[in-house]
Amino acid sequence: MYKYIKRIIDIILSLSGLIILSPVFLIIIIAIKLDSKGPIFFKQKRVGIHKSHFHILKFRTMCIDTPKDIPTHLLENPDQWITSVGKFLRRTSLDELPQIINIFKGEMSIVGPRPALWNQYDLIKERDKYGANDVPVGLTGWAQINGRDELEIDVKAKLDGEYAKKIGLVMDVKCFFVTIFSVLRGEGVVEGGIGAKVKRTDKNY
Repeated sequence: MYKYIKRIIDIILSLSGLIILSPVFLIIIIAIKLDSKGPIFFKQKRVGIHKSHFHILKFRTMCIDTPKDIPTHLLENPDQWITSVGKFLRRTSLDELPQIINIFKGEMSIVGPRPALWNQYDLIKERDKYGANDVPVGLTGWAQINGRDELEIDVKAKLDGEYAKKIGLVMDVKCFFVTIFSVLRGEGVVEGGIGAKVKRTDKNY
C-alpha cells in the first residue's frame, strides 16, 4: 500500500518543486550557457528499480570533452574538467535539481537508494543480496545520510537493504529532513554533494 502513497507524494512534491524552483532553473540555465559550450543537462545511464535502466538528469558541471562513464575521483586531475559554474553547482548541490524531473516521471523517488551507474556491477550485485534493487531509487536515502561514498560497497549495499526492509513514511521523512539539514549546513559535502559526508564519486558531469 505504501508504494502508492509514496508515488503520490513524489508526484505532488516534484510538481510543486518544478513550479516553485522554475526561476532558479532559469538562472542556472543562463549561467551554464554563458560559462561554457555544451548542453545544459547531463544525462547518464543509471540503474533503477528491478535493475531497469534510465537516464538520470543533472545540470552539466563539466566540460563536454570529459571522459564519459568514469566517476570523477578516477579522472586524472578532476578539477581541470569542472567548469566555473559547475564548481558552484556541485558545492551547493544545485546540479541535482533536474532529478526532480526523473522523480515526476516515475524513474526515481525522493527517497531511496542512490541509482548506481550502469557499470557498477559490484554494487548492483551486493544490493541483490539485500533486496535493495527492488525498491525505487532516490535523490537521497538511508546510505546517503550514513556516509555514502565514505562507505565500502558491502556496507553501503547493506544500508540500502535496511532501507528496503524498513521502507515507510517514517523512514522517508527521516531521510528527507536529515538530508535537507545536512545540505543547508554544508556538512561533509565535497564538490556539492547531497546529504552528509558525500564525496560525489558517482558522477562525472
